[in-house]
Amino acid sequence: MALFFSIFFLVYSAVNYYIFIRGWQALEGFPHLRIFYLVIFIFTAFAYIAAKFAVSYIPVYIYNIILWIGSFWFAFMLYFFISIILVDLLRLLNWQLNIFPQFIKEHYLLTKQITAAIIVFISLVIISAGYINTRNPRIKTLNIETAKGECKLNELNAVLVSDIHLSPMDNKSLLEKIVLKINELNPDIIFFAGDIVDDKPVVLYGNKIGASFFKLKSKYGVYAATGNHEFITGIKEAEKYIENHRIKLLRDSLIKLDEGFIIAARDDRSKKNFTGEDRLPLNKIINESDKKYPIILMDHTPFGLEEAEKNGVALQLSGHVHHGQLFPLNFITSMIYEKSWGYLKKNKTQYYVSCGAGTWGPPVRTGSYPEIINFKIKFIP
Repeated sequence: MALFFSIFFLVYSAVNYYIFIRGWQALEGFPHLRIFYLVIFIFTAFAYIAAKFAVSYIPVYIYNIILWIGSFWFAFMLYFFISIILVDLLRLLNWQLNIFPQFIKEHYLLTKQITAAIIVFISLVIISAGYINTRNPRIKTLNIETAKGECKLNELNAVLVSDIHLSPMDNKSLLEKIVLKINELNPDIIFFAGDIVDDKPVVLYGNKIGASFFKLKSKYGVYAATGNHEFITGIKEAEKYIENHRIKLLRDSLIKLDEGFIIAARDDRSKKNFTGEDRLPLNKIINESDKKYPIILMDHTPFGLEEAEKNGVALQLSGHVHHGQLFPLNFITSMIYEKSWGYLKKNKTQYYVSCGAGTWGPPVRTGSYPEIINFKIKFIP
């Protein structure tokens, strides 16, 4: 874990230096602005990290402000970085082929300033649109069939929500929207497939985030699995927060409902990184006798999908990936994961990987939209 964070800080600092130095060069004609640029850049670039370290020592409202600034910087950083790389590639091409028009050559300093202004403007438009996108979760309806086994039901109206990432950014107003949309679906059962929280409960309570959970309505209850952020924020505190809001958190365990279907959930695969303990293998959670009932499994991170198939799972619900969240990162997640977003079927096992209802870092989505999934499940003899 120490090695991971060391590499992260090294890469993060290098990317920010690259952006900083290009901005510094663009201000060559305005030397009196450079000191302000330096101070603002350093504060903004490290605001998120500083907020996380200082959370226990500063008032909640100050923490919120610093966190908002730092979170949005992640999105600006990505689009500034991509834009500057494209500009530098053009410069390299011009060095080889001399393609720039005479105006650019004669007004090189002005060109740098205009280019910087265009990059800032385009990034601002993209990020503003991405922020608006995050505030409007959409309903996706999926009709699926699975073997009935000894289930007493013929159909089940289930709702899946993943990756809410409750925080001062994905706050109570977003949660209220999500809960309202869930209740409009009149679900029999509700699943939260990990990463319900993205901040410490003291911050969530301080921002009055969570009360909307008490408004959830379902016939068979509300169930959740852990995600990596439950472990990052502190699993004991996160578990207590979730359970205090009338959500049944299943940890490497299962429960059989009287209606004759099973809900199982695995601790997230990141568990060992934060606790030193391995999560249970799926075959230690699911016994042979369980397989005569339809099994719905929550496993936050969609790696090793074949394990659910081997253990007779009817439907696996996952999240974590966000489909990259910010374009073009979705191309990277599509290469890493067998399924980065959406529905998949492998023999008799069906999977759904949600891109999430909330966001990590910046409250911005440009590579997907926030979703709530409504499963219309038919149990077939």
